[in-house]
This record gives sequence, C-alpha cells and structure tokens, in this order.
Amino acid sequence: MSHTRPTVVVLHDGDAPAEMARIAEHADLRYATGDELPHALPGTDALFVWAFRSQAIADAWPHADALRWIHAASAGVDRLLFPELRDSPVALTNSRGVFDQPIAEYVLGTALTFTKDMHTTLRLQDRKQWQHRVTDRLAGKTALVIGTGPIGRAIARQLTATGVHVAGAGRTARTGDPDFGDIHASDELTRVAGDYDFLICAAPLTPQTHGLINADVLAAMRPTARLINVGRGEHVDQPALITALQQGQIAGAALDVFDTEPLPTDSPLWEMPNVLLSPHMSGDTLGWTDELVDLFLHNLRAFTHGTDLRNVVDKHRGYVTT
Repeated sequence: MSHTRPTVVVLHDGDAPAEMARIAEHADLRYATGDELPHALPGTDALFVWAFRSQAIADAWPHADALRWIHAASAGVDRLLFPELRDSPVALTNSRGVFDQPIAEYVLGTALTFTKDMHTTLRLQDRKQWQHRVTDRLAGKTALVIGTGPIGRAIARQLTATGVHVAGAGRTARTGDPDFGDIHASDELTRVAGDYDFLICAAPLTPQTHGLINADVLAAMRPTARLINVGRGEHVDQPALITALQQGQIAGAALDVFDTEPLPTDSPLWEMPNVLLSPHMSGDTLGWTDELVDLFLHNLRAFTHGTDLRNVVDKHRGYVTT
C-alpha cells in the first residue's frame, strides 16, 4: 500500500465532532449525516462511525465502492453487522478498551447505591424527610457478570476489590479463570441465576445473547437480587423485567441501556422507586472523546502504512479477535 492520504468519511448525528481536527492532519475528511452518507461514500477508503447508533450504513452500502475499513466509536458493533458487511473483505474495528474502567465504576456505583439505599435517601432529601434506616453491606455479596470480555473483566476486578464474590457467564463453561474463577455457560443462566445477589449484563449483542435475560431467568433470581444492564437493551426482555419488578420477583434494576432509546416517557420504569435509569452514558467520562480519537489515529496510521489494526472484530461472531 502506498502511503497516500486516505479519504475518511466521519458519520455523525448532525453536529460534526470538533475532535476530528487531529485526524485532518493525516487524512482527507468528509463529514456526513445518515441522510448524506450515500453521497459521501463513493471513493472513500475508511469510515469512522462516530454516530454509532446510526442505522444508515446498511442502506448506503451500495455506494461504498472503495471502502476497506470501518471503525466504530463504540465497543458494541451489533448495528454494523448487516449481511453485506459481514460477507465483504472490509475490515471492522471497534473502540474496545476506552470504556472498560468507566463502565466498571458505573456498575460499582449502582451496586453501592442499592446496598446503601442511596436512591431512597435522595428521594427523602427532596421531600425534606428525615427517616433513619439500616442499610446493607456490599462486601460478601455475590455477582454474576454476563460477558467475559474486557468490560466484563474490568467489572469483575472492580467488584472483587470491594469484597464481592464474582463469577462469570460466557459462551462456554470453564473454571480457574483469573478474573472470574468459575465461568458458567450463558445458556445455563436459568439454572444458576438464583445463586447471586447481582446479575450484571455486559455482553456483546449477538443472536445468542438477544433476549438472554428472559422471564425464566428473572423468575429464577432471588427476590432480593438486582439486575444491572450495561450491555444492550435487547439483552433483556423488557416487558418481562417490568412484570418481575412490579410483582417483586426481584428487588430492583439499574439500567443504562434499553430496547428503545430514548426510553419512552410512558414506560413504567420511570416511576419505579427500585429502578435506577441512566441514558446510555455509563462509559462516557471526561476525556472519553479524546481517547476515541487517539485509538482511531493509531489505527489510521496502521491502515495507511499497511500494518496490523487494533481491535479487529470477527464479523461473523461479533467480538474482537485481535
């Protein structure tokens, strides 16, 4: 490959990101919203998917006549794995590593919020109501982390450091894992869910994990257990979760992702006192956009010089292999 300046399209959601100034030193940039993408793609070497929730790429795919690489500004790539891309030679990379520790801290924060009943404390404070209560301890609790990739491992290490006993759930069962100890097969969730105080979803979205946390899994959980979802909303059967919360099958849920985003205002989840909601922001911390650009620049240099890219996704399995 000659070391010529590649042409890169930045797919954004209406506001072109200012962070792209550093990339402009190394590539010829085109900016496009989803509607503009079909006109921007012809002759493009690489696509930087800044608007990672966009569904526009599949529709614009016939115009990708020179595309060789797509990079997602996210860890999840499920929205990009349409058949034409999966079956093409176009390389796909993601932003694995940028969000691991922030998401682990979010999970720790929600677990502490539940055990210390901080969500109730804040509601009582809003009402200027003094109500002494006895709270719980986090140390000694048990947690099952669904998803044994980098985010799941960061969560396991963070919780273990606070005294939580952590296990994992992944594609295959195994023992002796350095971060999880025991790893259960994901298709065994119904059998093992009742052993844990926290069920934490941090898996990639694949056909195998879609709807993984269903009514049967929720019914198998302890009535004192909480669900924490930082993966994808589609991992959880949301109507079944609402029913489980309303009927007291589980004690609560912390949800950063939903099957429809933004969460509709008429969702019962908004009004539930035992539910913590956040707008898909668990991994977004100060400086995160600079880290995203740093990773893209590393791969852009590798792409230009014909060397190995970081975070290459196996497009048929949906997760990073290198």
